[in-house]
Amino acid sequence: MARIILATIGSLGDLHPFIAIGKELSARGEKVLLAVPEDGLNKVRAAGLEAAPILPSYASICDRLGMKEEEVAARILAESSFVIDEIMMPSLQSSTAALDELAGGADVMASSIFAFAADIIAEKYRLPLATMVLQPMTLLSAWQPPVAPQFELMRHSPRGSFGRSWNRTFYSLVRAMLRHRHGKQIDAVRAEHGLGPAKGAPMLDHGPATSAVLCCWSSVLGTLPPDAPDHAALVGFPFFDSESGGEDMLAPELAAFLRGGEPPLVFTLGSLAVASPGRFYKEAAAASRMLGKRAIMLTGQPGAPRLEGDSLFMGYAPHSAVFPQASIIIHHGGIGTTGQALRAGRPQIIVPHFGDQFDNAARVQSAGLGMTIRR
Repeated sequence: MARIILATIGSLGDLHPFIAIGKELSARGEKVLLAVPEDGLNKVRAAGLEAAPILPSYASICDRLGMKEEEVAARILAESSFVIDEIMMPSLQSSTAALDELAGGADVMASSIFAFAADIIAEKYRLPLATMVLQPMTLLSAWQPPVAPQFELMRHSPRGSFGRSWNRTFYSLVRAMLRHRHGKQIDAVRAEHGLGPAKGAPMLDHGPATSAVLCCWSSVLGTLPPDAPDHAALVGFPFFDSESGGEDMLAPELAAFLRGGEPPLVFTLGSLAVASPGRFYKEAAAASRMLGKRAIMLTGQPGAPRLEGDSLFMGYAPHSAVFPQASIIIHHGGIGTTGQALRAGRPQIIVPHFGDQFDNAARVQSAGLGMTIRR
């Protein structure tokens, strides 16, 4: 039996894959601990796994910032630097200390690229670290650069060495910027744990503890590029989508709606963009009425399911149960939602809001499995 620490922070798209991996490791007899934000503790424990907090809850972060939850979500969607500047870095010292307390007796650690503390603690205790790369664009390949607004200056699908050289130069500038903005703070935390200055940049470079890079998506979204790390492997999507963490039953209203007519349109914005939806659901309802189609609106809002005409509004439903019964899935392009839609084999219309969602949408469209439209 190995003692394995799985560390992740972020939305459900970051938490769910780690629960799936943790459950499989536990089923194989390993001792697993998930180090997650406070919001995820109950769900992880309901899934039968040990959990400990390494980041405050979303509500606590909003309180610290003096902002409402929907205001923070809107800032995250609007400013690509907001998450690292206002959420990740202010919590780095405390999250590293929390993970340090959990690391005693561990044999191996696995983490998302956003859990900066894992690189520090794995290096401190000389633990082999498996970096879990959940989004294809975060490989930051010069051969397959991200299709996203902040990467518009890159040469996409470069056919020669000049284009790839240009892309590597672009990444070098981004590294220098990240080191300039965050290097001193990261190095200060590293020094508290007896480590020297970091050589790389956060989110872009793997530290010396990294022994494996596990790319958690399907080859449908693209195979590994030639410049992927030597110790990288494409392992497929880890699937988990329970709302409670346990064995969820479909809400009776949802089950009845699915039985009651033709396959519906399904609209969802995941677990982050849904906090700042704008007119997404109003436009979705109007489009559904205009087309004469039934629809399911997964709004992220609390309360019992309610029927408005031919549209059923509800907070959440397991994608693995609903998506295969959809006619089309219209969503934001989060990697977890994208994976579930691919798994269901249904057409997709992706409305990217921020980050990797643009790149995921471009990959789905390139594969001929859906289309993307502007928000």
